[in-house]
Amino acid sequence: MEKYGAGSIVISDYDPNWPALFEQERARITNALSSFALAIEHMGSTAIPGLPSKPIIDLLVGVPSLEEAGKRCIAPIEALGYKYLPEYASWLPGEMFFRKGPPGPWTHHIHLMEPSNPRWEAFLVFRDYLRAHPETAMAYASIKRALAASSNDNIAAYRNGKTIFIEETTAKAHAWRAHATDQAARTGVRRC
Repeated sequence: MEKYGAGSIVISDYDPNWPALFEQERARITNALSSFALAIEHMGSTAIPGLPSKPIIDLLVGVPSLEEAGKRCIAPIEALGYKYLPEYASWLPGEMFFRKGPPGPWTHHIHLMEPSNPRWEAFLVFRDYLRAHPETAMAYASIKRALAASSNDNIAAYRNGKTIFIEETTAKAHAWRAHATDQAARTGVRRC
């Protein structure tokens, strides 16, 4: 069983300081990686206004080459207080994963990958869909709270329990984005 840090999984009410905490960390990572970081996005539940979450700021960091990132990024990111977890590559292919904070509960995660990785788009479309659909975000909150209560400190059970909801919602989100893109193309409106 993969345990969750220093105790039971806790889902906290939304904290309006989470976006500011993300911005602070984005500035630190930008400074550490300079132009090698192509993009840094706030992802995960703390990026969804109003959504209860484990209080961990998830950062999605895009790099031009994962192979090159293995040589250039580990030391600068670890100098910011993160720990690189190479063993996570077995279930997060094409990604380098870092976490920061005491040995649980953690405060920040970095998911470092090439933006061409299909998970990059999946993370962002899921986030954007939940931002635009608060009723779906609240359904997700209910699932997360129930899983946290039943999983105790088994983070794998918690994570796996969310899989079906995330996959189904991501599929809806891709259709939603495609529809919005089609609508914009038909009306001549450019999306940013």
